[in-house]
Amino acid sequence: MERPVLRFLRVAAAAALFFVVSPACAATDINWWHAMSGQLGKQVDRLAADFNASQSEYRIVPSYKGSYTETVTAAIFAFRSRSQPAIVQVNEIATSTMTAAKGAIYPVYELMRDQQEAFSPQAYLPAVTGYYADMAGNLLSFPFNASTPILYYNKKLFRDAGLDPETPPKTWPELGEAAKRLRKAGAPCGFTTSWPSWINVENFSAFHNLPISTRSNGFGGLDAVLVFNNPFVVRHIAQLAEWQATKEFDYSGRGQSAEPRFQNGECGIFIGSSATRADIKANSKFEVGYGMLPYWPDIAGAPQNSIIGGATLWVLRDRPREEYKGVAKFFAFLSKPEVQAAWHQNTGYLPITRAAFELTRAQGFYDRNPGTAISIEQMTLKPPTDNSRGVRLGSFVLIRDVIDDELEQAFSGKKSAQAAMDSAVERGNKLLRQFERASPER
Repeated sequence: MERPVLRFLRVAAAAALFFVVSPACAATDINWWHAMSGQLGKQVDRLAADFNASQSEYRIVPSYKGSYTETVTAAIFAFRSRSQPAIVQVNEIATSTMTAAKGAIYPVYELMRDQQEAFSPQAYLPAVTGYYADMAGNLLSFPFNASTPILYYNKKLFRDAGLDPETPPKTWPELGEAAKRLRKAGAPCGFTTSWPSWINVENFSAFHNLPISTRSNGFGGLDAVLVFNNPFVVRHIAQLAEWQATKEFDYSGRGQSAEPRFQNGECGIFIGSSATRADIKANSKFEVGYGMLPYWPDIAGAPQNSIIGGATLWVLRDRPREEYKGVAKFFAFLSKPEVQAAWHQNTGYLPITRAAFELTRAQGFYDRNPGTAISIEQMTLKPPTDNSRGVRLGSFVLIRDVIDDELEQAFSGKKSAQAAMDSAVERGNKLLRQFERASPER
């Protein structure tokens, strides 16, 4: 006869095993592949943990997959083997590539409708959501980390040059004059910018309400044609090249290579991503001032609004049905004002909803942290137009490299601004036609 103690242990073990394997008690795992490392990766982990703690049915499992390119490439290969995640983070210039993959993506507006989760596009900042919506205004992916370029300046160098340290230059002529005075006062470099194409062609065009291409910057179809070799962009690039000769403007390379030159006090003015504000503040040994992008006052309609960089969350198809309910709930969680406000304040990225912006303001964050509201104010100056909602062009990662290459030709004096922009348009249009021929939409 079985001893009572042994019988109790056997029954308890069986019960424990039941609770471990019982589907009724197990949360549904939802894989989220992302490209956030370091402190940003920790904030992503925190978002997932907070959502997981808020309910017991679903568990978001974030996984860092490397750079944006590495992350989306991994997702594409995984899709082919049916091992793809439910959510993948994709940078903004790959939006057209994702949009063309209609059989692989589950548009966010359809997801939220199908899962009956509250979702109002009007609650989101139009300058953010417009980039990721179709021509009918339907949101295709979920805005996650968005930034826009702003102006930073060194207040100490401004004082040394006899400039008002509380007044950033508002126009390009004012910036040119400030840079000239900075150089005369001994600064090695008047001003520089990061991300050459993003700032000096893409955002320059949007801020002056100028088209980058036909077909609403590509939103209207794959047959778009680049047209940014217009007189206004050419004049701007020619002016930068002229300033380059005297170091009033000094080209610093692609990507974020210009940022250290501002942080170490070499350049008095820097135009770069709003999301680098925390790094600049932490690494600069001088008081930093902030301003909006400069504009040419003789161009009608300027300033308009700037456009964003960053990434969104795309939902991939062919996952188990129960996962999509959890994805919809996760997106609803990310949209909460308190969640968005914390993400915005902890990372420097823009809030995606008006409510999060207003909550951040009410909490006094902008008063305590001067300059942090400029990016939102700049993006919401005016309602976005076809020229200022963003860029939806195929192979734009490659096209941006082409533009950077031609800008370098102009800044080094090897080509005129007109020849450089004409070449960028010609080379870029070849890439667009290749993308168009390869697209399943054709």
